[in-house]
Amino acid sequence: MTKKISNNIRRLRFDNEEMTQQMLADAVGVSRQTIVAIEKDKYSPSLEVAFKISVYFNVPLDAVFQYL
Repeated sequence: MTKKISNNIRRLRFDNEEMTQQMLADAVGVSRQTIVAIEKDKYSPSLEVAFKISVYFNVPLDAVFQYL
């Protein structure tokens, strides 16, 4: 069985006043294309970026990312 990392970034963005992908990208220091790829499960972020996203939304890492 192949496992992958999934995420709740899209839901978190919309729960946070419907912030755009660009706004999140600027907040965590990556490109909008990186956020797009992470949301679509096409790219797994570095541990540093994963932590930056969870800190930005003020939620635990496992509320943002799941390893399924």
